[in-house]
Amino acid sequence: MTEQQLPTWADPAVSATDLDPQGVSRRGLLRRAGLFGAAFALGGAAAPAVAAPASAASDRRLGGDDPRLAYLVGDHHIHSVYSHDAKYTFSQLAAASAKFGLDWMVFTEHSNFGHAKFGAAMEHEEILRARAENPRQLIFQGLEWYIPAAEHCTVFSAPGAHEVDLLTRFESAYDGKLLGYDKGGAADADTARNEAHAVKALKWLDQQRRTGYVDDVLVLANHPMRLGIDSPHEMRAWRDAAPDIMIGMEGAPGAQGAAIPGWRGATSIRGEYENKPSAQSWPGYPADAYLTYGGFDWATATVGGLWDSMLAEGRLFSITTNSDAHRIVFDTWKNGDWPAGQNFDTTGKLPDPVNTTTPQPGSDFWPGQFSRTHVGVTRYGYRAVMAGLRAGRVWLDHGHLLDGLDVRLERDCDHGRGVTLGGRLRVRKGEKLTLNVTVTTASRPNPQGILPELAHVDVVRGAVRGPVADRDTWRAPDTRVVRTADVSGRKGTYTLRVPLTAGDESFYVRLRGSDGNRHGAGYLGSSVDPHGPIPHAPGDGDPWADTWFYSNPVFVDVAGA
Repeated sequence: MTEQQLPTWADPAVSATDLDPQGVSRRGLLRRAGLFGAAFALGGAAAPAVAAPASAASDRRLGGDDPRLAYLVGDHHIHSVYSHDAKYTFSQLAAASAKFGLDWMVFTEHSNFGHAKFGAAMEHEEILRARAENPRQLIFQGLEWYIPAAEHCTVFSAPGAHEVDLLTRFESAYDGKLLGYDKGGAADADTARNEAHAVKALKWLDQQRRTGYVDDVLVLANHPMRLGIDSPHEMRAWRDAAPDIMIGMEGAPGAQGAAIPGWRGATSIRGEYENKPSAQSWPGYPADAYLTYGGFDWATATVGGLWDSMLAEGRLFSITTNSDAHRIVFDTWKNGDWPAGQNFDTTGKLPDPVNTTTPQPGSDFWPGQFSRTHVGVTRYGYRAVMAGLRAGRVWLDHGHLLDGLDVRLERDCDHGRGVTLGGRLRVRKGEKLTLNVTVTTASRPNPQGILPELAHVDVVRGAVRGPVADRDTWRAPDTRVVRTADVSGRKGTYTLRVPLTAGDESFYVRLRGSDGNRHGAGYLGSSVDPHGPIPHAPGDGDPWADTWFYSNPVFVDVAGA
């Protein structure tokens, strides 16, 4: 692999006149962070590249650690012809990601016997060539793991000598589909075995990182509520088995174009969340959990719901969004025909697609076209992206709603220090704090031709009570929206300063906001969330008309709590 180069918007050798409006805006954000040019290539001297482990939190100064960050845009869930149910070539997807401004992308092909035997190695050769030919793109190779007893996860590692070997060894030994360790119904005596195998798999991955077989590896749960088979106790077990690598879940699924009016049908839902509870589903989820809310998974969109119940234990569990690209809406390509006697099991790769003049069925957007995950880094590179994800320096948006978001929580008596997304601030009871939220509004029309406008920013606060006794709980009863700022009409870059006070308990705060087009009482009622995201009518879910952003939390540890 050739030496990684800065993206054009971060490279001072590229004139600003050669950048598009998105690049100009991102360059301005980078300059304000003090990371332009060589400072971004080498990393700020005062900015740690990797977050300190949670065990070191008690050793930090009370003011916390406040690195200056640039945010890289990416997608960790993309399928190509190396997946049995996708359509596009590797080069088509890489070109699309560059067009829509992605800095990093992860190819996550489905587990399959043909993939394990042939496809993973063939794709790896393509990835190596692409890294050499396009050194401004960060291209990861990954896998969509069929979790024993549950649904799917993204698994990916840092580039290195063993990156593809890690994936194929893992796929062969731990994939629920290949092993037949699928989710069982209530009468399935092997459900406990299958759940235990998922935990064993994560511990194995963690061991490969700890021994240095690979430099890094990360895992994220995909579309957790699509089938309702990822139970709360399983998600907690995965997190606890390997907290340094099992770092979170999709807050919003791909397939965001599934319910464009008049496209797929009158029953279509954004994210293809069109399922009902089955014998394999965890019975504690309500029927409404199988829907998306403003395009986001119920587990994330419900204030005081499953995501908050995990955060209320005082441990970071990140959210992301992505394309899950298989088949793009309004696209005119179709799968090519198999030569006689060949199939996916014998080749590990689909025939290249063929262009037609007729739109083909599909629910997805191109990587970066609609869904974007922003990761805060102190330098540019593969390991920096993985370190930023692990540290939780993450926010996400749909429809290119924002150009930038920077969040800093600081003690009023200690100006200039503090923590950002994913961080922890140690304070004393009664201390006054300020949450500084710096927003950079959209500077250009999005790929749909709409200039997005942010209407409001919500601050969500929840008490931290420690590990729960009932590991199947999905409620955080003390989490609610505590402030809403109306920002309609505001343009450019501005900072909201939200006063907070540390009470008797440790707590966390997180952010959310939208274009203001569709609101209603949140799933747990208006006293918890007075104007949250709501489900759309079946078949009538134009994603461009209902866009949101979410951020990861910042934790506040109150001394003596």
